[in-house]
Amino acid sequence: MALRRGATVGRVRAGRSLLVVAALVLAGCGTGAGQDGKLRLTVATFGEFGYEPLFAEYERANPGIDVVGRVADFDSHHKGLITALAAGRGAADVVAVEEQYMPRLRQSTDKFADLAQFGAGELRDRWVPWKWAQGVSGETVVGLGTDMGGLAMCYRRDLFARAGLPTDRDQVAALWPTWEHYAELAERFAQRVDDAEFVDSAGAVYTAVLNQAEENYFAKSDDSFIGDTNPNVRRAFRIAGGIGAKGWTARVTTFTQPWNAAINQGRFATTTCPAWMLAQIEQAGGPEGAGRWDVTAIPGGAGNWGGSYLTVPSQGAHQRESYRLAEWLTAPQQQKKLFVQAGILPSQPEVYQDPVVLEHRDPYFGDAPVGRLFAASSDSVRPNHRGVRDADVRPVFGQALGRVEDGAQTVDQAWEQAVREAKTILG
Repeated sequence: MALRRGATVGRVRAGRSLLVVAALVLAGCGTGAGQDGKLRLTVATFGEFGYEPLFAEYERANPGIDVVGRVADFDSHHKGLITALAAGRGAADVVAVEEQYMPRLRQSTDKFADLAQFGAGELRDRWVPWKWAQGVSGETVVGLGTDMGGLAMCYRRDLFARAGLPTDRDQVAALWPTWEHYAELAERFAQRVDDAEFVDSAGAVYTAVLNQAEENYFAKSDDSFIGDTNPNVRRAFRIAGGIGAKGWTARVTTFTQPWNAAINQGRFATTTCPAWMLAQIEQAGGPEGAGRWDVTAIPGGAGNWGGSYLTVPSQGAHQRESYRLAEWLTAPQQQKKLFVQAGILPSQPEVYQDPVVLEHRDPYFGDAPVGRLFAASSDSVRPNHRGVRDADVRPVFGQALGRVEDGAQTVDQAWEQAVREAKTILG
């Protein structure tokens, strides 16, 4: 969500300065007496979800409730949650879970309240079918969907102009109908601009290409590992690795300080950007970046990167009240506010097809019609199967691409090592 999360494969995820670490997921987050004897409900997220104004609004509508937000970085948040679930204590009342962790946590339905008992099943038509499906296990509703990360491409108009390339967003999109065309354009750019690279990292390209496929590391049919034989994975690695091997990336990991600095200094011309990343780019680019960036369609036309669920751990003492808060935070009215205010793309068609959303433009990105762009991408998204152990193997492929960018391995060598490591991890 805005100013917060997502990442290239296996890399650190963070929003703005995050001072709260995993301990906040494990301690001091439970339900208890709030101010003036109110019932305190805690909401644990990774990075900023844009919820603080909504918490205040919920408290005004529910005078007996005190809502406290807890924020940690991506890895600390999820590792802290897993520890708390194993210990049977210490989890927040409402906990956000990113999509790659949902397959694993859906296997532990005893650790989460079944939200169906509170009426969640009656709400399923709010979400696109695949979003709803990722939050359920059998008949058990484990989580309610927040956003999704419909993909687009952010690009620097000034750097494209220096390379003699079109700057109009429709003309730019026409340059890369496929990722193979995108790689060819990277070469053209490199021949004409010598003080900036074409893209931030190979990992960012890899994630985008991979997320356009229905299957990647694990088979939909039986969840068996197919990362070594799946042509979708191999193609994504070949395209991204080829760009990295030729030195056409700025070699900066998304959401790190070097990445922020590279944006501010104009050191790369493109980056794959889900809706929630726009605020991060704006923050890193500062006022001087306004109007230099623009947004257009991504190669392949659609894809998804990121998206989360709000869950209610079963160890909580006030599960019904926690559900009501989670249901309210994910309701259409709130999803609409979060998109207009913070660029957080709704996962509910009623919302992203709303005229207010469709007509929304972003002045920082050249008044780009971001509502229309991301809605179009969302309508075309195909479900992306995540295996139960997706979070275990995904990082090794990102690390492999890093070795290619550093010149330590060829694309083939890095691929072979990543496959070996993934198989070792899976046992």
